[in-house]
Amino acid sequence: MRIVDRYIFRQTLIATVFVTLVLAALIFLTQSLRFLDLVMNAGASGFFIWLQTLLYLPGFFEIILPIGMVASVLFVYNRLTTDSELIVLRALGFSPFRLARPALGLAVFLGVSLFGIMGWVSPVSRAEAVSLRQSIQTQMASLIFREGIFNEAGPNVMVYIRDRDAQGNLHGLIIHDSRPDKAAENSAKPQSKAPSTVIAKRGVLVSTPQGQQVMVYDGSRQEIDPKTGAMRRLDFDQYTIDLPEEEKSTKTRTPEPEERSNGELMAAMSDKSTDRQDRREFRVELQKRFLVPFLVPGFALVGLLVLLIGSLDRRGQGKRIMVAVAAVVVLEVLFLTGYNLSKQSSVGFPIMLATVLLPYIAAVFVFFQENLLRWEKGGTS
Repeated sequence: MRIVDRYIFRQTLIATVFVTLVLAALIFLTQSLRFLDLVMNAGASGFFIWLQTLLYLPGFFEIILPIGMVASVLFVYNRLTTDSELIVLRALGFSPFRLARPALGLAVFLGVSLFGIMGWVSPVSRAEAVSLRQSIQTQMASLIFREGIFNEAGPNVMVYIRDRDAQGNLHGLIIHDSRPDKAAENSAKPQSKAPSTVIAKRGVLVSTPQGQQVMVYDGSRQEIDPKTGAMRRLDFDQYTIDLPEEEKSTKTRTPEPEERSNGELMAAMSDKSTDRQDRREFRVELQKRFLVPFLVPGFALVGLLVLLIGSLDRRGQGKRIMVAVAAVVVLEVLFLTGYNLSKQSSVGFPIMLATVLLPYIAAVFVFFQENLLRWEKGGTS
């Protein structure tokens, strides 16, 4: 790599890293606000916010890297023009494509990196983030139990706690359960379930594959027989009560397409038992992961075409920069439109593909025409 290539490459790399870090910081701060509810309502620690946001962050690089690349290209090449450096290089015989080569090399490298991030890093981190959030939410019932008052743990379940120690053990529990009997509801002759009250000296909240449970010790269970009106009492050393909030957690959650790696998406698509709509969603997600990395060099080409083709003005190229920004916005909108359409119709993928290929087709045509004119004038490339 010649000294000119190294110089432009280094300047573009520094600008890209700076813009990417700024955009990542902004997304990090804005996304962290999504998880404040778990801190305010569930008592989760601040560390959870940072960890959860970091795990979601790789999924945003499909937006950050293309924008960061085109922003750095516009900044660096405009500065090189205003400092007359590009004007001198053009006078020395450097063609527009020759000047664009360092930035394109960096864009290709970032595109390949983005393919790896979208295909493996982002799905793994997103799946881990979802698992972490579910783990925190399963503790919400215990964390929102306030001491000294009756807490509603769910429909028809009230919990009273005298106090809680540093290890999370609950002391002085009263649990009133008036939920109907599910087995009786599904039977041919449904029968109402008698409300019961559990009084225990201590207890602890535990998570199981079947859901959230309160395990209580050294207490009694009391209920009124609905037929005779007599009170029945059961003393126990240990007793387990299911909490209603975790009923939906007993169902096995199917990972979303964004939580699956490329290999998992291909395996799910080839599985005959996969639903038709799910197969379409997997295919669309896979198509997006293969096309989005091409947007990084594509957006860079937009900036390079606008700033390098034609005469250079050292007083600034504000109008050209605005044209490049508008072109990038239009391409991004078209790509997102095609992506959303592809979830429902086969028309979406051609729109996505055409949006990705358009900058490359324009670059090949424009750079070829520019070099052809230079050869006719006897210039060098």
